[in-house]
Amino acid sequence: MKTKGKSVFVCQSCGAETPQWLGRCPECGAWGSMAEETLTTPVQRGRAGEEPKRLDEVEAHEEDRVSTGLRELDLVLGGGLVPGSLVLVGGDPGIGKSTLLLQASGVLGREGQTVLYVSGEESAKQTKLRAARLGLDGRNVYLYAETNLDAVLEQARTMRPGVVIVDSIQAVFTPELTSAPGTVSQVRSCTGKLLELAKGNGVTTLVVGHVTKDGSLAGPRVLEHMVDTVLYFEGERHQSYRVLRAIKNRFGSTNEVGVFEMGHVGLAEVENPSDLFLALRAPNVPGSCVVVSLEGSRPILVELQALVTPSYYGVPQRVATGVPRVRLSMLLAVLEKRAGVSLGNRDVFANVAGGIRLEEPGVDLGLALAVASSRKDTACDPEMVAVGEIGLAGEVRPATQLARRVVEAARMGFKRCLVSPRALEHAPGESGLELVPVRSLREALEAGLRA
Repeated sequence: MKTKGKSVFVCQSCGAETPQWLGRCPECGAWGSMAEETLTTPVQRGRAGEEPKRLDEVEAHEEDRVSTGLRELDLVLGGGLVPGSLVLVGGDPGIGKSTLLLQASGVLGREGQTVLYVSGEESAKQTKLRAARLGLDGRNVYLYAETNLDAVLEQARTMRPGVVIVDSIQAVFTPELTSAPGTVSQVRSCTGKLLELAKGNGVTTLVVGHVTKDGSLAGPRVLEHMVDTVLYFEGERHQSYRVLRAIKNRFGSTNEVGVFEMGHVGLAEVENPSDLFLALRAPNVPGSCVVVSLEGSRPILVELQALVTPSYYGVPQRVATGVPRVRLSMLLAVLEKRAGVSLGNRDVFANVAGGIRLEEPGVDLGLALAVASSRKDTACDPEMVAVGEIGLAGEVRPATQLARRVVEAARMGFKRCLVSPRALEHAPGESGLELVPVRSLREALEAGLRA
C-alpha cells in the first residue's frame, strides 16, 4: 500500500518509476520524460485470490458470447463479446473508433443489452447528434458524459449494465492521483479499475485508446498486457475503407480482419472486399498488378500500383503507401541486382489502391512486377494475379494457404496465377485457374509482363 502524499517520478514514455527526479529515464533512455505523481489517498494493491487447484480439477468450458450485430466486428473478436472481458480499441484520430462502438451499442441495445456509453471527450448532445446521423434509436443505451472514473464506476454498479463503453481511456481520471488525465499513472490506474469492474462484476467493457505518431497505443505498454483483447482500427483517413485487426485476443484468433466502408450514415460492413478494391482498376496500364493477400482466413484481391520516374534530386525518392517502405527498398535492390532492372537513378512510388495496408510477404511478387512494369512501360497481363514471397537471392518462395487464394482469384474471373513451384504441392485440384510456376524473379518478369 502506498501512503497518502507519497510522490514518485514516472516516465511518460514507458511508465518507469523512480523515487527522485532524473533527467533521463533509466529504463527507456528518454530525456526529460520524468514527471512527478502524487497519491492523495491510500490505494490497496492486490486482491485475495482463490486457492490453488490441480490442472485436472479446473472446470473449463467455451465462453458464452454476445453478438455485437456487426458481423465483421464479431469475426475479429472470435465470435462476439465475452462477458466480463476488457477490450481495447485503438486507432488514429477520426478513423471511426467512436462510430464503430456507438453503432455496436445501438445494436446491442436493440437486442436487450443495457449499455452504458461513457463519453469523456464529447457532451451527451454531441454523442446524440452522431447517433441520430447513424440512425440509432438509443433503446437501452445510456449516455454519460463524465471524466471522473469513480463516478463512472458508481453508475455502473448501480445500473448493472451488460456492456460499458469508455471513450476514451486518455480522457478519464481517478481523483486518487493528482496527475492530469492521459498521463502514464492515470491511464494505468484507470485501466486497472476498469479491469476490476469487468472481472469482478462480469461486465463487458470496451475502451477507446488513442495512438501516438508512430502508430502505437498512447500510454504505458502495460496497458496492452492488462486487457483481454487489443483491436486496431486502420486505414487512410481520407479513404473510405477501414480495416479492423486484432493484435491480441485471449478468447480467439489474432489472424482475422474486418473490413468496413465509411459512409455518410456511418460504417458499413464490406462482405466482399475484393469487388470493391478492384472496382476502379484500369487494365493494360503499366505499373499495375493484382495480388491475393491473405488477411486472417480471408483472401482479398488488391491492386498494387507503382510509378517509376526519372529522379531530379540527389537521392532518389522511395515512397510507399500501404506497404512497408523497408520491404519496398529491399525489393528494389533485388530487382536491380537479380533481375537487371535499373532503378538507381529513378524515383519509385508504390501504392495499395483502396487505402488498405498490406503487411504479409505473400504480396512481394506482385509489388516487384508492378515496379518492373512501370520501369519498362509494359503492362502486366490483366487476367493474371501474383502470389509469392521474394528472397534476397531473387528466388520466388511459396506463400501460405495457396488454395484459398487461388479459389478467390478464380471466383473474381482471373485466368492465371504466378506462384512458386513448391506451392504447387498445396494447389487445389480443379479451380479453373492456370498456375504458372516461376522459380526466380527474372522468370516472373518474363511470364508476367506483356511483350
